[in-house]
Amino acid sequence: MSNMSSSERVKKQNNVMFNNTIVKIPSESYVNGLTTSDLGRPNFELALEQHQAYIEALKKCGTTVTILPSNIEFPDSTFVEDTAVLTPNFAVISNPGALSRNGEIHEMEPILKSFYETIYTIMAPGTLDGGDILQIEDHFYIGISARTNHDGAMQLKTILELEGYKGTIVELDKFFHLKTGIAYLGNQTIVVAGEFINHPEFIQYQKIVVPPEEEYAANCIRVNDYVIIPAGYPITKQKINTAGFHTIELEMSEFRKQDGGLSCLSLRF
Repeated sequence: MSNMSSSERVKKQNNVMFNNTIVKIPSESYVNGLTTSDLGRPNFELALEQHQAYIEALKKCGTTVTILPSNIEFPDSTFVEDTAVLTPNFAVISNPGALSRNGEIHEMEPILKSFYETIYTIMAPGTLDGGDILQIEDHFYIGISARTNHDGAMQLKTILELEGYKGTIVELDKFFHLKTGIAYLGNQTIVVAGEFINHPEFIQYQKIVVPPEEEYAANCIRVNDYVIIPAGYPITKQKINTAGFHTIELEMSEFRKQDGGLSCLSLRF
């Protein structure tokens, strides 16, 4: 069990401080990955450029970036967030809900062992994608989606509670992943869109509401002194700036085509 007290965890998460990030270069097979969108086939060269800009942004935010090489066997493996749930003191290896992505966790596990002594694993028939997990201070919200089932969610909830955290299971209505429509910026402030705007589980937080036409911008990430947001969503950007946050805008067109957002492209801890 973690030696960090609940109050220490809360203070750390209030500042949303991250020292390390892990990313994975897209492979040439990325353009053949899973998607539910009708936005067209990704441009691989442009995806590489956008991914490099993402890495540079993480460095600007003050994190040490571990860059993993591409693997043509796993088209979706650039979306590393789905492979694990990370806390300051332990890691949980997920069990991705898409069968074609399951091998990604075997690549990620040895990397995480270089950072963590305590590692848990979600076991089948439980499935869990990291994109369905939102941490707000010492409270984890676990989304039930097409990729995360109740068995996987309950396994994670049990692990979290063993380690002194709180866990709440949230049923999704329309969003692909939980973090498709909600992000935590620290200081009790969340960015919300769609079904989460008036969701009873999030009523206690200060909200930055994303308008329907800018829904994609709800998947943003606070990394130390900045909030990284997708480019092209001026209303949401202004609201985040007005709330007192500095922003970095990144082009994300080639990742949006594959159901990907800013949080999907890194593990942050």
